[in-house]
Amino acid sequence: MTRLQLSTLLFDVADHVATVTLDRPDRMNSFNEQMVDEFDQVWREVRTNADIHCVVLRASGDRAFCTGIDIREGPWWNDLPVFSQEDPGALLGPKSQRVWKPVITAVQGMAAGGAMYLLNESDIIIAAPEATFFDPHASGGMVSALEPIGMLHRGIPLGEVMRWALLGNEERMTAETAMRIGLVSEVVERDRLWAHAAELAAEIAARSPDAIQGTVRAVWESLDQMPSHAKRTGLSYAQLGNRGGGPRQPAERRAPRLR
Repeated sequence: MTRLQLSTLLFDVADHVATVTLDRPDRMNSFNEQMVDEFDQVWREVRTNADIHCVVLRASGDRAFCTGIDIREGPWWNDLPVFSQEDPGALLGPKSQRVWKPVITAVQGMAAGGAMYLLNESDIIIAAPEATFFDPHASGGMVSALEPIGMLHRGIPLGEVMRWALLGNEERMTAETAMRIGLVSEVVERDRLWAHAAELAAEIAARSPDAIQGTVRAVWESLDQMPSHAKRTGLSYAQLGNRGGGPRQPAERRAPRLR
């Protein structure tokens, strides 16, 4: 496997699961130009490395999962001509990078503003009970657009998205509320959060990688398509991915998971 030169992220692959850890806890895992460039490297490796079947995304420290852009360093793209500027989220988000391998994200502490670039393109999000979600844009007098649009694209109700985007730092969405509105699928005690994310990833990684990636791609691409087109595309993926397949007895029978 290609050895990546990283300073803001930790990257490890074991048993077909890649674990990506945001590692700037002293800056509450906020992203800067270096981290964005490193995510570009990581997602390229995940996309092209056939040994990787699933990804766990997590963050160092207890205070924050990610608090968006590092305001101390500021937006580096402002030095470019306005029509040459690109959204940094195009490099941060796995689906924007055409990664069709499932991403399971574990959130602890604060997930603020630009953290939604990562959350909006995750397949499964679990959170510790003390996790909070909020958008500081309004408090700083800034337009919040791409992050809430991504939340809508994910299926979060309009009223909840607007409340998140307009109330700024003064209101924090709890993990319980995030689960109620469908952003988070499960709340897990902090001391079990990473282990549980790894367990979910291991179960998915044990499945047929072609079947899993075809499923992920069909579902995500359907969000940009008319229903009839999405169904035709989904059928073509099923026909392509299921050649020679069909129901198979799992190698190891497990008790059904209850949650």
